[in-house]
Amino acid sequence: MQGKIIKGIAGFYYVYAGHSVYECKAKGIFRNQKIKPLVGDDVEISVLDEETCLGNIEQIRPRTSQLIRPAVANVDQALLVFALKAPEPNLNLLDRFLLMMAKQQIPTTICLNKVDLVTEEDVSAYKKIYENAGYSVLSSSTYEEHGMDALYQVLKGKTTALAGPSGVGKSSIMNMLQPEANMEVGDISKKIERGKHTTRHSEMIPLGDDTYLLDTPGFSSLYFFDMEAEDLKQYYREFEPFEPECRFSGCNHIGERECGVKQAVEDGKIPASRYENYRLFFEELKEKKRF
Repeated sequence: MQGKIIKGIAGFYYVYAGHSVYECKAKGIFRNQKIKPLVGDDVEISVLDEETCLGNIEQIRPRTSQLIRPAVANVDQALLVFALKAPEPNLNLLDRFLLMMAKQQIPTTICLNKVDLVTEEDVSAYKKIYENAGYSVLSSSTYEEHGMDALYQVLKGKTTALAGPSGVGKSSIMNMLQPEANMEVGDISKKIERGKHTTRHSEMIPLGDDTYLLDTPGFSSLYFFDMEAEDLKQYYREFEPFEPECRFSGCNHIGERECGVKQAVEDGKIPASRYENYRLFFEELKEKKRF
């Protein structure tokens, strides 16, 4: 039987297969081959007891992608949720999330939540910042049930990593996206005791056919991968139109004179917040290299 690992705790793997969840152990051959099953893995299982839903993982199918931190497999995209109010948006943290996903080549959609607490002008201003940087940006309000249909269409048929800081409404969005009529999902959540381990373990929540939302604590600890400071600019797509105006090829847009990117920031063509975070990240990478 084919299924997907939706949670792993202390050597037990919970596999969603045939609209049921099977508690499985991995065969010793994986340990011998130094292969560790990951949340998100598509697997073949043998059923040991249908009544109690016990099984063994027999085979791990080839992975289409693998995140390093958190360690999960077969993620198609990321959804970054940030509130526009309560708490105030931390754009430095948002830009770190985007950089982290871009470095791992995970397509990312930004969801601006709690739009009911701000003006339409505020929403438009934040959307403009990140749409100009090449990102797809959605707006939502669980309080007003706004934006859920558009959000589901983005998630449909894909495995999506859900990320964002505490208090921005990730859990509320997830609860609204789970079809209330789908009792199987409720049974799944009960079986794997969703909520008990949310601070320590990644978990995939089935939302529909081939549609999974990855809830993980791993995105709370953000770090830069092995990256040279000079490579950072390639992840800022809004810089590209202005780089031909830089005097020096290979300009890092920091201390150089006659820099097209710095001029664009001064002229308001590149948001100051994006450039300031770029500058801070550049210095952070430089400092990291020293040690």
